[in-house]
Amino acid sequence: MSVLAHIFEAAGIATIVLSSIRAMTEKVAPPRALHCEFPLGRPLGIPNDPQFQHDVLQKAFVLLDETQGPVLVDYPVVIEAESEAVACALPPRFDPDALPAVDEARGIRKAYDRAKEKRGVTAVGRAISADDVPSALEALQRVIDGEPWSEVLPVPNTTALCHDIRTYYEEAALELVDGPAPGGRAMEDWFFEKTEAGQLVLAARAAIRDSGAKFPVWFYMTPGHR
Repeated sequence: MSVLAHIFEAAGIATIVLSSIRAMTEKVAPPRALHCEFPLGRPLGIPNDPQFQHDVLQKAFVLLDETQGPVLVDYPVVIEAESEAVACALPPRFDPDALPAVDEARGIRKAYDRAKEKRGVTAVGRAISADDVPSALEALQRVIDGEPWSEVLPVPNTTALCHDIRTYYEEAALELVDGPAPGGRAMEDWFFEKTEAGQLVLAARAAIRDSGAKFPVWFYMTPGHR
């Protein structure tokens, strides 16, 4: 984004960058940047805290008054990345005949709906809707069982598909988690290590990789270190 800021400024469009990695921002030197020492994946700081997020944006917009750059200002609040695991109780199995991940996804639907209603928005929808998550998980299981991914999956964009599944779970978890809202890495660990869906995604990724699919098709289905 810092590089793009230079391009937009050259075209006469004023820009502000929310910086997450200070050393990188210093190196690229965008015209105006507010460095926010928050966990990666939380550019506005505290989840579900509109007052805090609005303050971040307000301090960023103040930088538009700066006509000479580069300007790099630190947001005054530092948020340390948490290391504690997410305590999130998943609903018990309801349909023993259903695929475990599918039964799980159906079980958290009400929590997802509550989260969506409370926030008024959802990040699910790049490739599929919340209604499609159970059938997408079934399709991933068919890939694990040996069927060609290009013929089975509901969309060819495996990255967007898995993003929507994971986001569906993480948004539902905000209604199920015990204690304050967890950070992005903690939520990632919970999804891939504690849920049936996360394990299914990892197994499907391995199956697609082993089938000889091109690198971008399987690699970006999960974070790279998975």
